[in-house]
Amino acid sequence: MSVAAVAATTPPPALPAGWQARIASLLPLAGQSATLLERRPSISTLELEWQVASAGGDPDVLRQITLSAARGIAPTYDKRLNISQEDFKRYIVFQNTLASTGKTFRLNVTRDASRVTFGDGAYMNGVLKGVSIDLKTGEMRGPEGFTARPVAVPANDDPDRGLLVRSGFQWRMIGNNAQIGNGVRGTLNLLQLASGRVVLSYTRKSMIDRKVDDFDRELIVEYSR
Repeated sequence: MSVAAVAATTPPPALPAGWQARIASLLPLAGQSATLLERRPSISTLELEWQVASAGGDPDVLRQITLSAARGIAPTYDKRLNISQEDFKRYIVFQNTLASTGKTFRLNVTRDASRVTFGDGAYMNGVLKGVSIDLKTGEMRGPEGFTARPVAVPANDDPDRGLLVRSGFQWRMIGNNAQIGNGVRGTLNLLQLASGRVVLSYTRKSMIDRKVDDFDRELIVEYSR
């Protein structure tokens, strides 16, 4: 028997204790109602405010800068802040936040005792079509023919570091087969937020039968479990 055949028949290693039940509890149910989310740029000025206050900078100038940042307008340097232009650039943090689009729909997903499988539908744009996750082993399989194993996502209780996450899992799907013309680079996140809601996101770029996506595709949804 070839090495490839042995690898194909060897079952994936067992999940760490508690992971199987946790993954199953976070994945969506059949016909799960979900809200479509999107990434929106935001500007954090918290560190700038601390530094300007410490340096005795003009509070009125600082107030105008924070108001502009709140509207998504990139702030411009003013020497009345009493800090250098280099420090000003360093303390302005550009980041993406998740926001609701207001669009609620039902995920095209089937689920039985052993597997969750995604289809396609309104607002899903083919991103998850053909993706499945084994509820016993945690193994994720994509339509390109490759698999990925879950890793734990650390909790985060600091809003300055992004989403407030209670727990979660991530799958990194990377593979390439030049012979059949299939390949994929994708990341699936399954996160329970501090609010109790669940965020499921999948970002990928793939090639099937030598047809390559023109751009990275992404789907981000939020739902209750």
